[in-house]
Parts: sequence; C-alpha cells; structure tokens
Amino acid sequence: MKIIILGAGQVGSSVAESLVSEANDITMVDIDSKRLALLQERLDLRTVVGNASHPSVLENAGAHDADMILAVTEHDETNLVACKLAASLFNTPTKIARIRSTEYLAHPDIFSTENFCVDFAISPEQILTEYIEKLIEFPEALQVLDFASGKVSLVAVRALQGGSLVGQKLQELRKHVPNVDSRVAAIFRKDRPIIPEGDTVIEAEDEVFFIAATEDIRTVMRELRKMDKPVKHVMIAGGGKIGKRLAETLEKDYQVKIIEHNYQASERLAAELSSALVLHGDATDETLLESENIADMDMFCALTNDEENNIMSALLAKRMGAHKVIALINRRAYVDLVQGSRIDIAISPAQVTIGSLLAYVRHGDVAAVHSLRRGAAEALELVVHGDAKSSQVVGRKVEEIKLPKGATIGAIVRGLPKSEGTFGENLSAEHDKAAHHSDNNIRVIIAHHDTIIQQDDHVIIFVINRKMIREVEKLFQVNVGFL
Repeated sequence: MKIIILGAGQVGSSVAESLVSEANDITMVDIDSKRLALLQERLDLRTVVGNASHPSVLENAGAHDADMILAVTEHDETNLVACKLAASLFNTPTKIARIRSTEYLAHPDIFSTENFCVDFAISPEQILTEYIEKLIEFPEALQVLDFASGKVSLVAVRALQGGSLVGQKLQELRKHVPNVDSRVAAIFRKDRPIIPEGDTVIEAEDEVFFIAATEDIRTVMRELRKMDKPVKHVMIAGGGKIGKRLAETLEKDYQVKIIEHNYQASERLAAELSSALVLHGDATDETLLESENIADMDMFCALTNDEENNIMSALLAKRMGAHKVIALINRRAYVDLVQGSRIDIAISPAQVTIGSLLAYVRHGDVAAVHSLRRGAAEALELVVHGDAKSSQVVGRKVEEIKLPKGATIGAIVRGLPKSEGTFGENLSAEHDKAAHHSDNNIRVIIAHHDTIIQQDDHVIIFVINRKMIREVEKLFQVNVGFL
C-alpha cells in the first residue's frame, strides 16, 4: 500500500516505523529537514521537506497515486486542508486526519465530503483520556483494552504472590472461576513471551494477558492477584488538553485535584471544571504535594507536556506515599526504562494512538487494533466474511485454523450489527456503539479448540510478535471469487 504520512512528530514517526516493517511504500512529509533526515537513517522510506497543506508538496510526495494520506501534523488546520486537497486535486481514496480541537470535533459535518473530505478523524487526546480512565477504573491492570463495542476486554495484569492461580496450571482457571469463561492469551515472563498451554504454570511477577466478557474481568483478576481498593482520590499533574479532558471525565465520580504551573491556564481550568480542585503550582514541589495530602492519593497521573517533569513528579509522588502513579512519556527508550520500576505505568501517547490508525491500514476487515507491550505485540479484531468455500476460517473449528505459532484466537463476538461509518472523535470501530441493537442478540464466546467460526463473527486475536500480522490477515481474507 502506498501511504503518505504528513507530520514526522511522535505519532507520525511511530506509525511510519510500524508500517515500514510491513512492506508498505511510505513517504513522510514535514517542514523539519533534520527530523526527516534522522528518520531516513533508521527507516526505509522516502521523505519530502515542505508544508503538508501545499499542493506542490503533496504532488512531490506522490499524492496522485497514493492509496492513503495520514495527516498527523500538530496543526488541525493543516491536516484538514491537506485532506481536502488530497480529495479534490488527487482523488486519494482514504484520508485520515489527526484532530485535537474539540471545536472541530463537536461539529462532525466539518469532516463530510461536502467540506474537508476527512474519511476518519483521530483524536489522540480523547483516545489517551479513555485509556487512562480504564486504568483508574481497574487499578490492578497494566492495560485494559476494549473490543466489539465494549463487549469484550483484553486485560494485562501482573500476577502477584498470594493470587490463587499463582503457582498453578492454567487449566485450573476454570475450576477456580466455574461460572466465568475466560482465556489467557499470552504470558510474558522477564520480557519473554510464553505461549499458554493447559499445563503452563503462572509464576509471580508474570505479565498475564487474559480475555473475557467485560462484565467478568474483575472476577478473573481476583484469581491472579490481590485486588486493590477502588480509586477515590486522583491527582493530575498538568492541565493541558489531556489533563483537562481527564479531569472533566473523572470529576463526576472521583475526588480530583489538578496541578497547573501556568497561572492563566489554572484560572481557566477553575472556571471550566465543575467540582475538581485546581491548584496553581509545580507538580515537582514537595511542599505543595505534602500540603495537598499526596499520601492519600489512590492515583497520581503525570500528564504535562514535559516528559522529564512527568517522570520526576511521578517518582516524587510515589516516594511520598501515592498508591499508584502513571506517567506520560513520549520517548520509547524512557518508557522501557521506567515501566515497572517505581513508576507503576509509563504510557507512550504514540503507542496508545497508533492502534486507531492501524485499523484503517490493515488488510481485510479490521474493526480494531491495539498495540501491546510498547509495540512488540498486537491484538486485532477481525470481521469474518465469506463462506466455507471462499474462506479459510468460516465453518472451521479453532483447532483447524492454521494460525502462525504465537497467534491466539481469544474470543468471538457473534451478532454485532454491521458498523456504519460516522464522523467525529470516536471513529475507531471499537467505539461504535450498537445501542439500537438488542444485547440479547449479541453473544460473547470465549474461544476453545472446538469453537466453530461463522460468517460475520468478530474474532479477537492476540499476536505475540507483530511480524506475524500479515500472515494472520491473509488467513482471514476471502478468495477473490467470493467478492
């Protein structure tokens, strides 16, 4: 696939790195020649220096025969104009824009074919907010990811000594939770993947990925570790786009304090938030944290634009007694360095966002993609098409499907309505709500060896190595004759 990426920032660079490894033809456009030169040293891609919203730059980048344009610059206006030009001048089939402003997102008609011709709008801030919200809702988890309109969740937890399953074989899981069907999709032990079998023994400190109906995930968690007390008090460092969105989301159900170092910004926050307490100050100020009872905080979220500041404030909050700390960190090397140390969870914004973009690039009907373990692994939601003759999976038992070693079918969701394309901030398929469709018609089936896959099933697959993705996609594609 020929793809033009506009913007070589954190999101654009991460997407480029992912797509280049999958044998796509990538051209990167940015106004910063030094940034492009560094990318070209690492990746097999073409670069064009220039303003992404200029027709001549798009033409030089090859827009006349591109399959897709990903407009992910820092500026919404540049992304919108680029999509419009790609449609009107070059007839580019797929246009995806990164949109940060809620002003634009609140008016979805802006993205229609009559206006800016954006096929899919991605809001990284909204995606991150929802991601962090899940971690606050389930404080024991390292990751909580939704599939199939929220019906199924894939959860990563650290198995701790004292959990009833620690030291036991996986086949004991059903005995411990007889009324809940779940499946362990993968285990990572000392950063090495283990393909789970019935006689695999869970050890303390294992990172366990399990899949279950969303309503059952707490029950399964209890078997792997002692449950934390529910979060009530949250402190947020940074009142920018992400910090403000998170505070707005949480203040109805939690006691929220937000620290903002800029006085004018803190005044605006105080006026716009209803019940959250806004504090003007520095999140690395030990005196401020102590005076605001940091030791009573169930969750501390460092979400400023300065990753060094996030690391330091999170470490300080943890040392002063905060129960759990989360830090937003852009550089992947930093994420790998601090994850699992004194900082409980290090979040890479680019890695959280990338799944929403990859869902539109994957071959076949991909409803959702989630990047796992800082991009090393991946989980996909694939929609099955075809019949027993045209498909390699329809009408077959799970044990008969020739998946590559390290790929696991975790769950199947049957009866979901076909997604209708919408515009707005929640465009990735996992956010498409099926409110008009009776839940009684939707079945969550945890996959076992004898489970048979049917047409239109949503199949959730865990892949321990991203190099297997193309092979999995081919397996689920229908023969040309069916189309």
